[in-house]
Amino acid sequence: MKASKRIALVAHDHKKKELVEWAVYNKQILKEHALYATGTTGRMLEEALGQDVHCFLSGPLGGDQQIGAAIAEGKMDVLIFFWDPMEAQPHDPDIKALLRVAATWNIPVACDRSTADFLLTSPLMHAEYETLLPDYSVYTKRKIQ
Repeated sequence: MKASKRIALVAHDHKKKELVEWAVYNKQILKEHALYATGTTGRMLEEALGQDVHCFLSGPLGGDQQIGAAIAEGKMDVLIFFWDPMEAQPHDPDIKALLRVAATWNIPVACDRSTADFLLTSPLMHAEYETLLPDYSVYTKRKIQ
């Protein structure tokens, strides 16, 4: 992982404002990194930050899955996902899949502002880092009966 990270930013509807406020507060740090986001969140971040944000589809339309695919392909380094624990989401399976793939590929994940603050201010966030990937060879070589 290079010193400049590829950061995926996702937020549920009731958390978008909080994510944008967090991003504006951390604007100088985020300028050092490439930002990616689901559709609506990405457009809000671009406007607030004055920085390019690569926008995937809206989450319910497949954006969460697009970010998950980018993680699985090694094209994303960090996931910051402000999710709303108080409201059921119609695309909950996609959200769980996104969090699962992030854990599978051992990338840092923040699901709230405090964790995002700790993650963004870590010295590792601004240096090269070798991600240790789990050995899934036993799983991928197993024979299905």
